[in-house]
Amino acid sequence: MYDPTVARLTYRALLGRRRAAILFALPALLILISVAVRFFTGVDDKVAAELLGGFALATMVPLIGVIAGTGAIGPEIDDGSIVYLLSKPVKRPTIIMTKLIVAIAVTMVFSAVPTLIAGFILNGNGQQIAVAYTVAALVASIAYSALFLLLGTVSRHAVVFGLVYALIWESLFGSLVSGAKTLSVQQWALALAEKVAGQGYVDSSVALPTAVLLLLAVTVGATAYAGQKLRRLTLAGEE
Repeated sequence: MYDPTVARLTYRALLGRRRAAILFALPALLILISVAVRFFTGVDDKVAAELLGGFALATMVPLIGVIAGTGAIGPEIDDGSIVYLLSKPVKRPTIIMTKLIVAIAVTMVFSAVPTLIAGFILNGNGQQIAVAYTVAALVASIAYSALFLLLGTVSRHAVVFGLVYALIWESLFGSLVSGAKTLSVQQWALALAEKVAGQGYVDSSVALPTAVLLLLAVTVGATAYAGQKLRRLTLAGEE
């Protein structure tokens, strides 16, 4: 279910000059803010949790997920170069799985690693806050990558839809509207972080068993449907 050639081409597309600049900018901003906050406020567990939850998990992780998930396949479909890839003797599920693995890896590296570094800068992992939000970022990276890879497969406006979901649904409705919180990847990831961090520092509106089931359902469902859409695209191209 993994093809090295497809992976190499996908990494090259994701880490091109334009996307790489954006991918590096968000983590650099998080670390810069963390250094400034630590310098001016000192060690404060509550401030650390608020910054990692409000910026790292709520903003940085989904935005990087949009870039990596949609960028793994969307540009190839838009410019038609996907036809050359589909003409090779590589199974369609393998193409999707390979691109998903690459998107997950890129999202984790550019979101979870900076989150861990920022957490140690802010409070030295006091109350396990740095580790808790790193776990949340790792889990969210998987779900976001699958979700946005699906968007890149089914729509030419995947980046726009991804940004709407990440910035409006996740950051706005997912934080303010109680019913929307149940359908928020951020809240599902927070359910795991809540179990790791000290009591009172991380709060999720979704119970852990529900969060795990929804994370699995979204990841598996989005990946399977993306594979199905790619298979239909193959048949249309051959006809």
